[in-house]
Amino acid sequence: MTVLSSKKILQEKNTTDPNSITSLTLTHKALSDVSCLSEFKNLEKLDLGFNNLTSLEDLKSCVNLKWLSVVQNKLQSLKGIEGLTKLTVLNAGKNKLKSMDEIKSVAGLRALILNDNEISSVCKLDQMKELNTIVLSRNPIRSLGESLIKLKSITKLSLSNCQLQTVDSSLKSCIELKELRLAHNELTTIPSEFARLVKLQNLDMGNNSITKWSSLKVLSSLVNLKNLNLQGNPIAETENLSRKVKKLLPNLHIFNSRPIDKIDRKEVDDKVEDFSVKADNKLKLQNETEIDRPMANKKSSKTQRLSESTDNHLNKDDDPNSDEVKKSKHKKQKKNQLAEKPDFKMDGDVTDKEGDKKSRKKTKKDKLSGIDDAETSFMDLFASGADEVPLETGDKKLDRKTDQDIDVMSGLVTFPTKKKKRNRAIDPAAHQLSQVDEIGLGGPSAWDDI
Repeated sequence: MTVLSSKKILQEKNTTDPNSITSLTLTHKALSDVSCLSEFKNLEKLDLGFNNLTSLEDLKSCVNLKWLSVVQNKLQSLKGIEGLTKLTVLNAGKNKLKSMDEIKSVAGLRALILNDNEISSVCKLDQMKELNTIVLSRNPIRSLGESLIKLKSITKLSLSNCQLQTVDSSLKSCIELKELRLAHNELTTIPSEFARLVKLQNLDMGNNSITKWSSLKVLSSLVNLKNLNLQGNPIAETENLSRKVKKLLPNLHIFNSRPIDKIDRKEVDDKVEDFSVKADNKLKLQNETEIDRPMANKKSSKTQRLSESTDNHLNKDDDPNSDEVKKSKHKKQKKNQLAEKPDFKMDGDVTDKEGDKKSRKKTKKDKLSGIDDAETSFMDLFASGADEVPLETGDKKLDRKTDQDIDVMSGLVTFPTKKKKRNRAIDPAAHQLSQVDEIGLGGPSAWDDI
């Protein structure tokens, strides 16, 4: 336990008269007893933040206090401030207060800061005609009731991170409000009474449960609204929300903690970028298709010519009355007649080279033409000389590449496999958009809170 000594205070102030001291800062001193301050009758400003105080009873004699901070102590009650009628600013945030009823007697209060406590209900503040700032953030407050119903002088109100489910008509008389913070609550709609807050400039309703666009229409009456935060609400996911909000609030400068003009321009840029990427992909696909089509037509044309040729030969072989068949039979008969003549000498020692040579020439010629022989099979037709010379079909020649497309073993015509072209995919990094910081999605309020 650390006890404050008036002697020590006087030494630090280099004086012997306690009435000459009007301001004291005694923070971070682990103080639990400040009873000696009763000697300092003319104190107007006192900062006792970040100590171990459990009571304010020792300050009853400091009747001239105007500014008092007891932030982050161990206070469970505000008893002791009832006689501080000149108090205009009270900061008792970050304590363990469960009630604020003692405030009602301090009618001249202008700023009341009670954030981060355990207050569950707000007392009526009807008598505080000059109160303009109230900070009750991070308290388990579910409803405001009629606590602010007659408070016309308030300009700044913070109720963020409470447990508010509704604000009903509790703010309808707060027509001087310029800044209202209701972020991180359980609100599902914006009450129609907000239409009366025509002087409102900053409205933070981020991280609530607002879902319907109709809930926002009441904001059209707020002609002076410059800063609006709705991030973290389901409605924030609505497409083109910023454009709708801009139309609803033409004087708005900041939406969801970003300049609304930049957000609107970003949405347009995103759409143009997306359209250009799709158009580029479509154009590339079309160009590739046009490039592939002549190749496919070329191969198809060659294969078709080959098919027509083989069909013609097959048809000729099948027709016994065709000229080719007759000619082939005639040659066969002639060949048989020649075969009856002796091709060798009587002694059998030497072969008739001249006749043998002519026979070989003729056989080779027949092999090369092939199609003139009615007994030549379809398999032999392609097997004979296919790798030596191109096949002749009428006046047209099929190149070697087409010959390779024929399955010699099966005798079937096979179509060449079309090589799959690689789509030149667009590099995602080239069109990657700069990531936008997600503001208000479970994070802190859009504005710094005290």
